[in-house]
Amino acid sequence: MAAQVRNYPKLAADILELVGGEKNIANASRCATRLRLVLKNTPDQAKEQVSRLPGVITVVENSGQFQVVIGPHVGEVHEELLRIADVEAAEGGEHKASVVSRVIATMSAVFAPFVYILAAAGILQGALILTTMVWPAFEETGTHAVLSFMSWTPFTFLPIFIAITASKHFKVNTFVAVLCCAAIMNPTWNEIAGRIAQGESVSLFGIPLSQTVYTSTVLPPLLLVWLLSYLEKALSRRLTGAAQQIFVPLVSLLVMVPLTLLVVGPVAAGAANGLSDGFNYLVQNVPVVAALLYGGLIQVAVIFGIHWGFLPVALANHAQYGFDASQAYQSAAVIAQVGAVIGVFLKTRNRELKGIAGSAAIPGFFGITEPTIYGVTLRLKRPFIYGCLSGAIGAAVMTFFGTVYYAFAGLPGFLTIVNAESPGTPSLLGAIVGCAVAFILAMALTYFVGFNDPVEELGADVTAPGTQAAAEVTVAAPAAPGSAAATLTAAGTQVATVTAPLGGRVVAMSDVPDPVFASGAMGGGVAIDPTDTRVYAPFDGTVVTVLKSKHAIGLRGDNGMELLIHVGLDTVALEGRGFTQHVNAKDKVKAGDLLLEFDPAVIREAGYSLITPVVVTNSKKYGQVVGEVGAMVNPGEVVARVLAKDSDA
Repeated sequence: MAAQVRNYPKLAADILELVGGEKNIANASRCATRLRLVLKNTPDQAKEQVSRLPGVITVVENSGQFQVVIGPHVGEVHEELLRIADVEAAEGGEHKASVVSRVIATMSAVFAPFVYILAAAGILQGALILTTMVWPAFEETGTHAVLSFMSWTPFTFLPIFIAITASKHFKVNTFVAVLCCAAIMNPTWNEIAGRIAQGESVSLFGIPLSQTVYTSTVLPPLLLVWLLSYLEKALSRRLTGAAQQIFVPLVSLLVMVPLTLLVVGPVAAGAANGLSDGFNYLVQNVPVVAALLYGGLIQVAVIFGIHWGFLPVALANHAQYGFDASQAYQSAAVIAQVGAVIGVFLKTRNRELKGIAGSAAIPGFFGITEPTIYGVTLRLKRPFIYGCLSGAIGAAVMTFFGTVYYAFAGLPGFLTIVNAESPGTPSLLGAIVGCAVAFILAMALTYFVGFNDPVEELGADVTAPGTQAAAEVTVAAPAAPGSAAATLTAAGTQVATVTAPLGGRVVAMSDVPDPVFASGAMGGGVAIDPTDTRVYAPFDGTVVTVLKSKHAIGLRGDNGMELLIHVGLDTVALEGRGFTQHVNAKDKVKAGDLLLEFDPAVIREAGYSLITPVVVTNSKKYGQVVGEVGAMVNPGEVVARVLAKDSDA
């Protein structure tokens, strides 16, 4: 590695020249340590030549990007590059993920922001059902009528919600997207579609129109906005100034609405109905098989973030038939995971795990199982399997009662069981029995069959008040003769420890699937495969930098240690989606202060690893950084020990 320089204008200019100039750069972005260039063509020897530039650590070509690893000063080089070259800037470059990964990421980006709106409306529908069961005359009142249309509002106008979130995902003018989606929902079109359904022939530009209506639909507005993104970009390149402001919305409206009514809408609606019809075929002909598969595997889908892909099926069923079985089965699966985590809470003797299990169970009662899965059941493996098995059995039990949901459940679970109520049917009874079986069976399997309960640290119960816990003592215990720890300790005296900013399993830096981190070019340290979703300050110090993409944070401790915490690999491409920042640059922090939060589902859905490198970026000031590889740690526990150089010992 060449010596570091501070002449950022020269470094930026040299990089620009060696990669073929500004005309060869499609996009220039950066993360915590890398200048990420998307090149139209990679010149011969560019990688080797840029690697040799003073101030460049190395160059990595990955995921369609030419990544120049510079280190903490990459921001200055990025700014200088944008100043001297006319290139498109983005906080995250394009990542060429698989088609499946992109579809799932799109579903998550579109539905995640407003799924709680659907959940709130679903709970209101459930409350109306429950009230009507107790007080049948209430259904005839004006109060019921008003509350009922309120509860159906987000489903009726679902294309508008999709237009807003999809426009942000596809980088389209939100107002134009809403305009086009509102047009296909216009009551006049619904009237025309009704006339077509009755046999009247209505044509647009001489082409017969179909009877498809677009209230409560998912795929038609989603595809409309996706196609609009290409049209808008093409128009914006050809129009400027006032002409762009007027004619982009006008041409978009004139092109996209007819295109949707004639082609996109009927095809997309047919595809969505085809998916729901396929699922319903299984429910009607082999209901037990359908329930076992859905109830047993939907929480596995949550792990990989692909559960969003099933949402259009439920919405299409409610729009087309007025009921849906998939969400009833999902309720059993959700409740089973809660039962498993309650079993862990009752069984474990590990105080830390008991606390985590108790906390994770609370959101589970509201239909949110990510904390349950990531924090407890999947971490322990067996409880997750018990939960999946019990969810499958509970869903299968429902089929004997013909259980379906008659009101949409944004977050299926305990609160939505009442959505199965329909007068004169045993549907609600089946939901209650099936969910009870799922909950009790998962809890019983977890408690009686058991799991590998993590044993608490010896001495954790006898730490005197006001003294350090055993895990935080900086003097290492004597190592076995000839062991790796003994050899490393002999090479230098311990001068500091690195504590975990988040909980998880400690991974050797050399095992990180990223050549820059794995090579140690950024500095010594470890990585953590996280079980937590919160990142805490590991020491007292100052926040040096927080990237706009929020995925990485640089700290400088009061003891002089400089630390980079990089949540996930290549997560800069998410552009901040899935991350919540709690501190800013120059903020003073104390050990244990919350720095940022992240949603592991969003990261997984985009196809990225959650492995989080924790790098001592000024480790050359010290000797070796020896990690506690393989250990399961909680925030604040030691993950690595920093040794002095031989000459300093």
